[in-house]
Amino acid sequence: MASVLEVRDLHVMYQGREGEQRAALAGVSFDLGAGEILGVLGESGSGKSTLATALVRLLPANGRITRGVVLFEEKDLLQAAPEELREIRGGRISLIFQEPSLALHPTMRAGEQVHQVLAAHGTASKSVLREKTRQIFVTIFPEEAERISRSYPHELSGGQRQRVLIAQAVACGPSVILADEPTASLDPTTQMEILGVFRTLREKLGVAMIFITHNPALLAGFADRVLVLYGGRVMELGPGSRVLGDPRHPYTKALFQCVPTVLDGSGNGRKAKLAAIAGDSSVSALPLKGCVFEPRCAERMDICRQGEPAFFRVDESHTVSCFKYER
Repeated sequence: MASVLEVRDLHVMYQGREGEQRAALAGVSFDLGAGEILGVLGESGSGKSTLATALVRLLPANGRITRGVVLFEEKDLLQAAPEELREIRGGRISLIFQEPSLALHPTMRAGEQVHQVLAAHGTASKSVLREKTRQIFVTIFPEEAERISRSYPHELSGGQRQRVLIAQAVACGPSVILADEPTASLDPTTQMEILGVFRTLREKLGVAMIFITHNPALLAGFADRVLVLYGGRVMELGPGSRVLGDPRHPYTKALFQCVPTVLDGSGNGRKAKLAAIAGDSSVSALPLKGCVFEPRCAERMDICRQGEPAFFRVDESHTVSCFKYER
């Protein structure tokens, strides 16, 4: 599969209020194939959102990329000029934020917000832009395109607002979509509906996606490959069926243990305590030496405190950063 995006050794630092420097990403590398869905999995603070914003250089003022390469269409985005980035953002690479209530303008109709994205990246006439906007809404909202297009954000449900963000993202026919926790604020039924929208867009448009989430259950049967982040480092990377079906890194296993189990139908009415990963996941709690997950790891060994593990190949397409697999 040809790569549409190549990320190599990406490092991002944040500066705290007292001037201290904290690593948010440290040596992240991966490829994204054309039309592929790559799931990025991890707890809050693992570096997932930083990864999405760093790829298109939209970090907050206290963040900076200190090293790395992000190749897109044979161009390193980290070296691109501001005018080049403006053309790429929204046009060739789209970013979907997790909270539509904050991302959408409250006093503009949904259709106008998609229309403005098209106008910002093209020189077509108003009539052509209106027709393109209509077609996008028919694709995303096949049964009520006109009503949604004329509505203000507060008149729409959470799932409908999220679909408007998706409509903005696909408006210009991008080759890559970065979806940062796009279902986080939605109920389980609506989450499945949004995943269905992404599947349809991949089939119809061939767009590649980086789908960020803290919930491994959302990636099952959806992501082609899964990248697991912790402390800004890649813990595990491989085909979705293998990472989700037979996780190898202790952190990936621990994440699965925290997923609520489905009611078994026994009707016993007993309450079960949700599992949690012991310890502190904040950046300030990460060890300065050794594996970043070592203080919280149930399978830690003495060597884990001595240095960072390299990537070990479980098989041809599945890698894990853990000393357990050192040969």
